[in-house]
Amino acid sequence: MLLMQFSAQNVDFPKLDEWKPEEIQAHIRFMKETTTELAAAGELVDAQGLAMPETARIVRSHSGGAPVVTEGPFPESKEWVAGWWIVDCESEQRVVEIAAAVSAAPGPGGEPLNMPIEVRQVMSAPPSEL
Repeated sequence: MLLMQFSAQNVDFPKLDEWKPEEIQAHIRFMKETTTELAAAGELVDAQGLAMPETARIVRSHSGGAPVVTEGPFPESKEWVAGWWIVDCESEQRVVEIAAAVSAAPGPGGEPLNMPIEVRQVMSAPPSEL
């Protein structure tokens, strides 16, 4: 799984609402093209973008009561996930290549964003020793 995860500490580009419309369009086009290429290569399992953190809800529940729903934004949140790709690749090197390409997605002025992309293995079941 390739996670686009952001925080105020790990990005050095303007917030999306400060980008020009053509910069946003170029960025979205890059993401769609990347997903199309991964699908054509047979490596794509799933890919999704998430709405901005302001739309988030945190749901907590305990037995015997109605759940408590807290609506965002959550200023105390240090990080947020913008989206992900789940890929099935032949090697770890290939996954790193994909993550590097995604990290360099175009941003303002067409410059590569250098986004942090977290790479994690998706587990199909808990470890057998548990």
